[in-house]
Amino acid sequence: MVNCIIGSGVFGLPSVLAGLLGRASVLAVIVAAIGMGVIMACFSEVASRFTETGGPYLYAREAFGRFFGIQVAWLVWFVRLTSCAANANLFVVYLGEFWPRAVQPFAKLAILTALIGILAVVNFLGVRTGTRVSTSFTIAKLASLGLVAVAGAVYLITSHLMVPDAVLSPRPNDWAQAIVLLIFAYGGFEAALIAAGEARNPRRDMPFGLFAGLATCTVIYGLIQWVVVGVLPDPGHSQRPLADVARIVLGHSGATLIAAGALFSIYGYLSGNVLTTPRITFALAERGDFPAFFGFVHRRFRTPYVSIFIFASLVWLLALFGSFAGNATLSAGSRLFYYGMVCASLSALRRKQKAPATFHLPGGTVWSILGVLICVALLTRIEYNKSLMLLAAVVVALLNWLLVRRNAPRNQNEVG
Repeated sequence: MVNCIIGSGVFGLPSVLAGLLGRASVLAVIVAAIGMGVIMACFSEVASRFTETGGPYLYAREAFGRFFGIQVAWLVWFVRLTSCAANANLFVVYLGEFWPRAVQPFAKLAILTALIGILAVVNFLGVRTGTRVSTSFTIAKLASLGLVAVAGAVYLITSHLMVPDAVLSPRPNDWAQAIVLLIFAYGGFEAALIAAGEARNPRRDMPFGLFAGLATCTVIYGLIQWVVVGVLPDPGHSQRPLADVARIVLGHSGATLIAAGALFSIYGYLSGNVLTTPRITFALAERGDFPAFFGFVHRRFRTPYVSIFIFASLVWLLALFGSFAGNATLSAGSRLFYYGMVCASLSALRRKQKAPATFHLPGGTVWSILGVLICVALLTRIEYNKSLMLLAAVVVALLNWLLVRRNAPRNQNEVG
């Protein structure tokens, strides 16, 4: 669960938060954790009712029917798309530590084309090849974060440095934008829920994993944010905040090590998503819930090549014409849609009583309403252009439902 939550965005997000809130960004990490705690509490009861694979798509489908299931499926896919685009942007930024021209337009085009194109071709050639390339980069990621956090904390304590006074006067809108971005940071736990069907005892283990993961990640994020705003003289304008912290507390070799760790982490994240995310749309197409062409399989390599190349092409476009913060906001906004729907499904599933919950949330209806209100409140703070893109995703999902609703679903548990 921790690995699903702590993505590669942590290497870039601290400076964005510092630019919005300054010193108060440390408090924002905790405030966002409290809000996510409400949402995760709702997820915990809902997840404890299921043993099948599917996560938010399955919960919405069982609670509200096929239409809402398809809406959530599209948004889950859109989240993976925008998250990968944000991480591709971050890859270019950290590559600038070794090649400063990497952020220039032509160089960025070449890097993104090679990075995403190679991963798409590798996964087109077969799942075994893709799995080999998608080797676990978790150790490199956590080692980099641990090194920065510990070294930065020791530096602040031994130097008797206090976190500098805030030079910003954050407005309510700045707080809202920061919390939305932190939804991106705390999100991703649903990836573990999607694969619940492969867990030994998901109805028992998922609630514990959610709360333990949130507590662990809150400590890590809070420590990292404190170090960044305490060590860097101008954290809001740092493109590579963790590498810049390492440069101050460990020297140039430390910055190089952290930048390399970030690149490995980001590449591992992208590799894993290009491998797994196209299989989501492929599986939904097989069930009759997505357009049939997403389920096309190559005769020789036996891979869902249409799903792979559509996903890779859209990641490339969003990364090329977007920024890390912009794509992270899009990803967080999409999550808020289906987080709110899962919170609402808690009460609906209680009424249906189709499967007993192994984790019963006291005052569940109140938590459900509060979770929905948090998601709606944050959605209203999404920038106008990002709201239009989210609306476009919802409209596409609606058109998808209109296309497939007359077809019988290809499973025996259809509910709507």
